[in-house]
Formats: sequence, structure tokens, C-alpha cells
Amino acid sequence: MSILVTGGAGFIGSNFILDWIDKKNEVIVNVDKLSYAGNLENLLSIKANPNYFFIQGDIKDRSLLGQIFSKFKPRAVINFAAESHVDRSIYMPDIFIQTNVVGTFNLLEATRSYFDSLPKNLKKSFRFLQISTDEIYGSLKMNEPPFVEENCYKPNNLYSATKAAGNHLSRAYYKTYEVPTIILNSSNNYGPYHFPEKLIPLSIANALSGKLISLYGDGKQIRDWLYVKDHCYAIRLVLENGSIGESYNIGGHCEKTNEQIIEMICSFLDLEYPRTDKKSYKNQIVYIKDRLGHDFRYSINTSKIEKNLGWKPQENFEKGIKKTVRWYIHHMEWWKKRIND
Repeated sequence: MSILVTGGAGFIGSNFILDWIDKKNEVIVNVDKLSYAGNLENLLSIKANPNYFFIQGDIKDRSLLGQIFSKFKPRAVINFAAESHVDRSIYMPDIFIQTNVVGTFNLLEATRSYFDSLPKNLKKSFRFLQISTDEIYGSLKMNEPPFVEENCYKPNNLYSATKAAGNHLSRAYYKTYEVPTIILNSSNNYGPYHFPEKLIPLSIANALSGKLISLYGDGKQIRDWLYVKDHCYAIRLVLENGSIGESYNIGGHCEKTNEQIIEMICSFLDLEYPRTDKKSYKNQIVYIKDRLGHDFRYSINTSKIEKNLGWKPQENFEKGIKKTVRWYIHHMEWWKKRIND
């Protein structure tokens, strides 16, 4: 038996695999098509580990998935595979439809076929985890309470709409075919191995490259921030003890504006890696035209996973962002190659 991970060469997926190999003595199979954000360098440290297998492939390829299920006989599937950058979804929505909707459908179909073939005792322990986002719930006003699992889905961009569709499919496969699916909706992740297109890694990379650090609109948009290793911990708990057919919200208890995030990064860089001209990195900040359909605020209520599974975020944001900035300082070759590509 093994764990099958899709999209394991991406940011959250690779962090999860590294964390799993470090803590578990169980085979993990990574299927990733290696799009621009997938990077096997993230996993070089475990390349020779006998418990780790990598297969380059697309979750839309149901024939390949069938072969993988037959060979490795997973006891669980964790679906990280997704297009996830909102900006890209605005201008290339078809790619998001194909991966996040069609791909998830094909993965669920392959899983259903495999699940139906399992003996009764193995069916009881099998799980399919759909890794998703708080963006499916839409946008909150300043005085509105955080999202709970019962909130209606109200996606406002093509990325969140396709992730909502994947969630609906996952729930439907449980209700219709009894495939034991569980949905995890997390807030914004940050940490090492994050492709430099999202707010935190891109801002760090631009700062260190002497480029402008762009903020959409007035920079007052609010996000909840979750250190990626805390997310990995939550996934492990849900895999072990989560209730099938349920959804779990996972957040970092850390709401900050985009402007606050960038100013914190710049202030820390000023201390840790000062500019040669001794000026502050804040001088590189510019405000640009706001993004189309830009959500104002996300906020996550994590009471359900805390009460039912005993999970709480462990990383303090101030310490976590310092760890993250230091990682990018010490891995410039990694992110510079990503930007040049």
C-alpha cells in the first residue's frame, strides 16, 4: 500500500512530501506533469529514498492513472494538482478549466474504478483528499465573520470558480458513488519552494533583484496567512482521522493587508540583507491598477478542525515570514532560475 500524491512537485505538494518522508515510513508516489510551477529540484533530497517514487504525468490521463493505481495500490489519494495563480486564470481560463475541473474529474473517475475493485476491509480505510482554497467562498467585508464550512460558494475569479467545481465534483463522488472524499480549504500559504509569482515570494525576489515591488490598488486587501508546514500537519491529521464526506477549513489565524505583508518583508530585508546603497527596500514599492475581480478579504474559521481533530497552527507569522525571507536569500539560484524560465 502507498499514498498517491498528485501535483507533488509544486509548492504545497513538495512540502507535504518532504514532511511525509521525514515523519512516515510509507511509500509515497508523486504524479506531476511538471508545468512551469512544478520543480523536481524541490525534492532532490529524497530522490534516492526507497519510499519515494516520481512519475511524470497529467491527471487528465486516465489510462496512466489506471496503471499507477494498479501498480502501487494506494490507500489514499491527495490531490494537490492545480493551476492556482489568479492572474493567470484571468487571461488563460481554459488551462484552469482543463486542470482544475477536467483533471479532477478524471482523477476521481480513476479513483472510483480502483475503489470499486477494493475488498471491503480496504474500502473502509481508503481516502481521497481534495486540496482546495478559501477563495471558493468569495469575498468578505471588513465586519463580516470568517468563513465556516457551511458558507455558500461564491467564487469571483476563474481560479476559485474552477476549484469550487473540483470541490463539488469531490462531494458528488462521495454522495453518488460512495467514494470516501474529504475537502480541505486552506487560506493563503507561504514558506519555502513557493514559485515566485504569488505575493510573498514574488515580492522577495523583486526586492532582492532591485525591481519594483508591485501592490494592486491601495494594498489594503486582507488575507489570512498559513505557514505551509502547518498546512501539511493538518493534511496528515485529516488523512488519519478526518470524517469522510466532510470539509475542513484550515487557516493561520493571521489576517494582514497586502501592504502590511510587503512592508514587513522590506523591513526584515533591510536588517538581514541591506541594499548596497543603504536605502530601504520600501523605496521599491509601487501601487498599480487593481486586478480584475479582486476579492477584498478572506478570513477562515478553523473551529471545526481544531475541535474535531485537535489541530492548531503552530507557526507565529512574524517568525514564519522571517524563515521564508531567509530561505529565499539563501536559495537565490533556485528562484532566479524560475524567473528566467
